[in-house]
Amino acid sequence: MTVHFIGAGPGAADLITVRGRDLIVRCPVCLYAGSIVPRDLLSFCPEGARIIDTAPLSLDEIEAEFAAAHAANQDVARLHSGDLSIYSALAEQLRRLARRNIPYTLTPGVPAFAAAAAALQCELTVPELAQSVVLTRVPGRASRMPEAEKLATFAASRATLVIHLAVQAIGSIAEELTPFYGADCPAAVVAEASSPAQRVVRGTLTDIAAKILQARIERTALILVGPALAARDFRDSALYDADYRRRFRGGGA
Repeated sequence: MTVHFIGAGPGAADLITVRGRDLIVRCPVCLYAGSIVPRDLLSFCPEGARIIDTAPLSLDEIEAEFAAAHAANQDVARLHSGDLSIYSALAEQLRRLARRNIPYTLTPGVPAFAAAAAALQCELTVPELAQSVVLTRVPGRASRMPEAEKLATFAASRATLVIHLAVQAIGSIAEELTPFYGADCPAAVVAEASSPAQRVVRGTLTDIAAKILQARIERTALILVGPALAARDFRDSALYDADYRRRFRGGGA
């Protein structure tokens, strides 16, 4: 018996990986985060599968479901939104499974920030303009931020920022970032990326907060900030430059 943690993707049911889909198909138990994981994915569950929405459950109750499946020798498909590697509440579940000696696997998924970039039709890294992407959040009810991970610290790099779980604080975020990026720096909010309900709002640090207030976007949204979001005049990458020698184009190693 194994618990298979699966990144279920950002919202569109068809953005799950083939591996993730195939695991769902063969697991007689499925635990899914019903507040955000698309219900269409449940159509892949085998007939008669035990399907549990974990949104109203505590960690203790989720652990009890794992233990019950283990006792029954039934594999579990555990669906999390986006990708497992960030903001997935994965670590505490793995710790409890390890204590019980219950085997588990991790299958990555399409992260929300990638779906948001696709919705904006842009690359988050642009030559000589932004070559780093910072995935972060701000303090909230769920947990505090480490002292060294302040928004201003990341902003000082002028990297592309992708801020999770923070759209309710967009006014104060824009105010904090303006001294580093400038008032006219491109900013955008993508709500429910890739889902049928997806909404995209573009602006600058000056006006994005007012636009979000008018759009009434309050949850399930990413804030993206940085010059790469609206880059126009930048030099081409050397990757495809005719004079750039590399091993796949007649160059050395």
